[in-house]
Amino acid sequence: MFTQWPNIMNFLMYLGVTLPILALGIFVFMITTPYREYKLIRDGADTNDPQKAAAAKAAAHDLGGKIIGLSIVLASAVYNSVNLLDLVVWGIIGTLFQVLVFYLFELVTPFRVVSEIPKGNVSVGIFASRLSVATGLLMAALISY
Repeated sequence: MFTQWPNIMNFLMYLGVTLPILALGIFVFMITTPYREYKLIRDGADTNDPQKAAAAKAAAHDLGGKIIGLSIVLASAVYNSVNLLDLVVWGIIGTLFQVLVFYLFELVTPFRVVSEIPKGNVSVGIFASRLSVATGLLMAALISY
């Protein structure tokens, strides 16, 4: 057990860097979207209003996909980093590009994601979620190259 202390300390250091970057990425997504994901999710929990319930589902899919996409990017940054600074640099670059791709997606689609989610368009939420996961996988591969 005592021989594992350096590995445990390394784990804790990388965790201590990775979780704040993940939180930063989620925060950036939440302040750059005009709707409030947690509010939509909370408001749809105990309601008989089908639109609020659908908006909650759409927001949950959208936010969940963003979190998974960011986590994939960060997992690759952790795996491929040579030190903590390398992790910070690639984690932040990957996070910024995740946000940029979301807004590029917003520009090229015939609908506005940021207006469809609050309206309860669950299909758009699922589609945006899958885009975030796909983007995360691509960013992860690019980081490892």
